[in-house]
Amino acid sequence: MKNLIEISKIVTKKKVRKIEIFDDHSLKHKNSKFNEFYEALMANKFKNDRDAAAFLYSCAPTDDKYRQLKSRFRKRLLNTLFFLDVNKPSSSGYDRAYYSCNKDWTLVKILLANEAYLTASSLARQILTTALKFKFADVIVNCSRILREHCAREGNEKDYETYDQYSKQYQDVLDAEIRSEELYQRVVMNYHKPPSKNHDLAEKIDVYCEALVGLSETYDSPIIIYNMYLVWAYRYEMLFDYNSTLEVCERAEKYIEENPLYYQDDKLATFQLKKMSAHLHMRDFTRGQKNAEKALQSFPDGSPNWFEFMEYYLLIALHTDNYIQAVAIYNRTTSNSKFKKMTGIQREKWKIYEIYLNYIIESQSANSPVLRAHKRKNFRLSRFLNDPILYPKDQRIFTVLQVVAQMLFLLEKRSFNAVAERIDRLKGYANRQLKKEEFTRVISFIRLLQQLMRADFVPENMTNTEKYHTRLTETPFNYRGLITELEVIPYERLWEMIINRLKKE
Repeated sequence: MKNLIEISKIVTKKKVRKIEIFDDHSLKHKNSKFNEFYEALMANKFKNDRDAAAFLYSCAPTDDKYRQLKSRFRKRLLNTLFFLDVNKPSSSGYDRAYYSCNKDWTLVKILLANEAYLTASSLARQILTTALKFKFADVIVNCSRILREHCAREGNEKDYETYDQYSKQYQDVLDAEIRSEELYQRVVMNYHKPPSKNHDLAEKIDVYCEALVGLSETYDSPIIIYNMYLVWAYRYEMLFDYNSTLEVCERAEKYIEENPLYYQDDKLATFQLKKMSAHLHMRDFTRGQKNAEKALQSFPDGSPNWFEFMEYYLLIALHTDNYIQAVAIYNRTTSNSKFKKMTGIQREKWKIYEIYLNYIIESQSANSPVLRAHKRKNFRLSRFLNDPILYPKDQRIFTVLQVVAQMLFLLEKRSFNAVAERIDRLKGYANRQLKKEEFTRVISFIRLLQQLMRADFVPENMTNTEKYHTRLTETPFNYRGLITELEVIPYERLWEMIINRLKKE
């Protein structure tokens, strides 16, 4: 009762007239500008403030009425964060517990600021119980400090020593976790740099790995252990040692399986995606398929993780000439009800996958009745061939991939003048807009196409191709999720397909 009295006094003095949040009840008022703003955001109707201001008020984004609405809208959104439903099945127990602890910790700080020390201490003890169960070192340290101070004020020496011990013990754990996060972040920060600019990381990552092993052996913390496995996985990826990458990921999965209390969706997804990446680079469809089907059971159909797995699944099929399976994977993905809501770069990638699948069907269906049966009626080849195709600078690889696809279709038609036009365009990109250290494989492929064009598309008449082909094959395919590294079909395989198609004539 004392706690309720303390809280009631605070609420009576400082309560607000109305709590503005977005909940099911408030979203039923369709005539509200707030709801109109919210629904339009969820439908991805806005790219910037100018779009939003024009949609809501037919005004400029600097107009006071739009700026006031945006400010109040933002505040309402932030208020809603305090009332998120974290008890949905999609949230792990670990994630729900951490969210609840931090939400309640905010209440502890509010109570302390309003001198409700008794209630604050009572709530801190409840939080501490949960934090100790899940080993939330940061939460344990925070709560222990509050409770230690409360015991000092109350003269409770016995409990004071208990909370002091927690504070000191988990401060060491927290320091170790922060160190493990730093090492992991240093790897991630440099991981996507071109190999020519990544010498420092290559030299230091062994030290990071050993340091993380030492921390994991000293401190029993899921955060440290996850970071250790992740950094080791990155290390082996950098060495192109994909068997060892798989071994590390399988150890991480075993740890997750043996410690269900610390289970987190994002951690499991990360390790399973690393395995998919390893199978892709090893061009191992059998194991990749097995891993994909198992991993897909872990995530709801249509979730972001599900779509990411389907993309890797599709790429493994395409890179291993399993084209019938690739078509099935594509159809399975695009038939999902949430596929149409996909936007941005992800949407563009699937558009390109569709184009290449149609090329495979077009070029190989004569020998495969199954592929022929999957010919897509809604793909308009003439429209695609007449498309000027021009993406923003940061998505230029999409332009290259689609111009290559145009060239492939035109080769099938024996429209060699049009093929030459596409190769000239690709030559322009290779000469002026693609950096050699980042696009070695793309540029080598384009140089091979140039030699083919000089030979009037007669493979037997080609010269000076060996150096470009060697450069292509000696630069390993390395897809780490960056669009600049995307190859729908590996360039050396694509080159082989082109030559074989021409030789059949």
